[in-house]
Amino acid sequence: MVKDGDPSWKPTFIVKPDSGCQGDGIYLVKDPSDIRLAGTLQSRPAVVQEYICKPLLIDKLKFDIRLYVLLKSLDPLEIYIAKDGLSRFCTEPYQEPNSKNLHHIFMHLTNYSLNIHSGNFVHSDSASTGSKRTFSSILCRLSSKGVDIKKVWSDIISLVIKTVIALTPELKVFYQSDIPAGRPGPTCFQILGFDILLMKNLKPMLLEVNANPSMRIEHEQELSPGVFENVPSLVDEEVKVAVIRDTLRLMDPLKKKREAHFPDICMDRKQRFPEVSDRMSSSKLQLSKLSIVRSKQPEKPLAAKEDHPNSEQASTSESNTEAHLPSICLKQVFPKYAKQFNYLRLVDRMANLFIRFLGIKGTMKLGPTGFRTFIRNCKLSSGNLTMASVDILYIDITRRWNSMTLDQRDSGMCLQAFVEAFFYLADKKFKTRPLHEQVASLIDLCEYHLSLLDEKRLVCGRSGTSTGRPLHSSTPLEGTSSIPLAGGNPPPCAHSTDKSSDSKYAVP
Repeated sequence: MVKDGDPSWKPTFIVKPDSGCQGDGIYLVKDPSDIRLAGTLQSRPAVVQEYICKPLLIDKLKFDIRLYVLLKSLDPLEIYIAKDGLSRFCTEPYQEPNSKNLHHIFMHLTNYSLNIHSGNFVHSDSASTGSKRTFSSILCRLSSKGVDIKKVWSDIISLVIKTVIALTPELKVFYQSDIPAGRPGPTCFQILGFDILLMKNLKPMLLEVNANPSMRIEHEQELSPGVFENVPSLVDEEVKVAVIRDTLRLMDPLKKKREAHFPDICMDRKQRFPEVSDRMSSSKLQLSKLSIVRSKQPEKPLAAKEDHPNSEQASTSESNTEAHLPSICLKQVFPKYAKQFNYLRLVDRMANLFIRFLGIKGTMKLGPTGFRTFIRNCKLSSGNLTMASVDILYIDITRRWNSMTLDQRDSGMCLQAFVEAFFYLADKKFKTRPLHEQVASLIDLCEYHLSLLDEKRLVCGRSGTSTGRPLHSSTPLEGTSSIPLAGGNPPPCAHSTDKSSDSKYAVP
């Protein structure tokens, strides 16, 4: 339709089969009516994107970037990004796509699993040469040409945060169905693989997010026909080992317990040893630096050491282990930059409302009773919106969304359908305002009424009056990301008044 309306627009499209991996089945087309496109979509659904024709080139080759992102916790949202990543190169000099080179996969597709079969693939012992390099080596090269690499990193961090925020509402709904109630995060974590392409103007473009990125640190080398051996990859090892090691350091479940049980000892340890991030990578420099720090710090009184002799020994052992580890490679980007991005979290706050009224543990769809309870408790019914019209709204939107989804295991309203219903209700309630402000105002209104309800229940509970079964969970007054997780009934006062997440939302 866009092409018909604008004949000057002559894009190339890239077709990626759904549920595919490693570049399998990807191809380029110039015309949407291409017979391959029409034929394969019926049997195998695909994602079709406009192909980026003007990527940044290094040595005349197209490349992409694989960055590793740790989603440490959903509640509260914590995001870390690895300070280095992989740059994966094509093995044929790049030309803008035309009818003659559309099928040249080694020119257009950066997938390592494809290019490794090219005769031009270069295995290198250096992190700055070959067909797979470290991203830091690319940044060094760009910096030498006068590129503002701080701006490049800033744009990448922004891209990562916005992407995770867009994923968070749906992830929370899945999360609450599996994680027991009263167990706030981090109770699980995930390492995500972000594939990013730098355009010629250095703007980063998200290609895809991999939920299960490869952590392999070796490649197969054919010694003779049909005979292979696994050869270590210096670049993979340098990047991936650091990501796994430091993820485990951040997620250590015993660390907080040790600090909670023995705060004096842990504080003493922090005084005697500098932060890991401040240590130099050389082990000799680390040891000399640590000895200087030790000599400068005054000794703790003997009585304090005698309080927990075994714990002190364990704590010192742990400190010595930490002292020999390199500085941590994972940089926290959220909530560090929360102030800049909390305005995007309106749908996240809608998901909190949705989860509150789900009611039954394990379900991910809202029933008609839950939707009516949401309307009543948030005081949304009025002369313009009767409960009968609420029921009709529920049926219409739910039926349409259920007809579009392949998952028919649960009946009811999914999160996307709830968001659409919320938009409708916001428009009803605040007609004169733009949609953006309508939605923000309705969320504020819902959270306000629910906080009053929670306070009322808390007062009744203290006076010994039974108010019946409480709702699934409580909702923060000003849109904090904290939510009780799945099943059970948290204390009615378990809501926060943190205003840091009070926000506006721009649909991604």
